[in-house]
Amino acid sequence: MGSWFVYILECGDGSYYSGITCDLDRRVAEHKSGKGARYTKMKGVKDLLWSMSCANRSVASKLEIKIKSLSKPEKRLLILKHD
Repeated sequence: MGSWFVYILECGDGSYYSGITCDLDRRVAEHKSGKGARYTKMKGVKDLLWSMSCANRSVASKLEIKIKSLSKPEKRLLILKHD
């Protein structure tokens, strides 16, 4: 299978949501249309803030876990570093 992506979305209430996918454009569109995760259905999605390509699902999953453990300020720094 091809590349996997880790991503961070900004939700309607200003919170962040992170996830993984093998088709970033499709997954972001699903989140924005209300067909994504329960969290983004409830909060709505403003925009994709950050994404990173990973070699495989395992790498993407491990990075997602690390990102989810970060505080919001730490996530902001990650986003700013990779702009």
